[in-house]
Amino acid sequence: MTGVPNSKQTAANSNPAPERRRALLATAAEVFAAQGYDATTVRRIADEAGLLAGSLYYHFDSKESMLDEILSGFLEELWTGYDAVLGAGLGPRETLEALVTESFREIDRHRFAVAIYQKESRRLADRPRFAYLADSWRRFERVWLGTLERGVAERAFRADLDARLTYRFLRDTVWVAASWYRPGGAHAPEEIARQYLSMVLDGIAVRE
Repeated sequence: MTGVPNSKQTAANSNPAPERRRALLATAAEVFAAQGYDATTVRRIADEAGLLAGSLYYHFDSKESMLDEILSGFLEELWTGYDAVLGAGLGPRETLEALVTESFREIDRHRFAVAIYQKESRRLADRPRFAYLADSWRRFERVWLGTLERGVAERAFRADLDARLTYRFLRDTVWVAASWYRPGGAHAPEEIARQYLSMVLDGIAVRE
């Protein structure tokens, strides 16, 4: 952010108090998700965190840095989970089940980051700092669509399945849950995934 003294930027880059930093990012993520990135000010985040706006610069040099850390942290964790699934050598149905389950776990851990990603990522990806968002979309599509296509080829899913249409349905059905899911609710993320999968797979799995 322009106009921030160099001393504050230096302090922000020193990354003090990791626990406090994580708490501030959690607050910022909630505000960004509720108000939108452009409408959110550093002062609003500081108010929600119980700080003076200037004190926030001790931890971050701008609200863009906060958003970057929120989104990149969420995606790093998501892809760590997905890569573990893809490296497990599972069949297409089991891979799909594991991807859906891992997605709900990420919604449980990063609900506000998911909401921001859904609302803001298309626009943010035009900015050089957030170019990795477009890379993530493409990678996400390759993984999910490839799993569905493999399932059709291996007769785990119906031969008449439109893989691309199914991918879009699954993607939107799973990730829209961030708009209503609340951590600590009646159902654990794994149980929600199981319920989703029972509804979806009864429609696309080959019957024995």
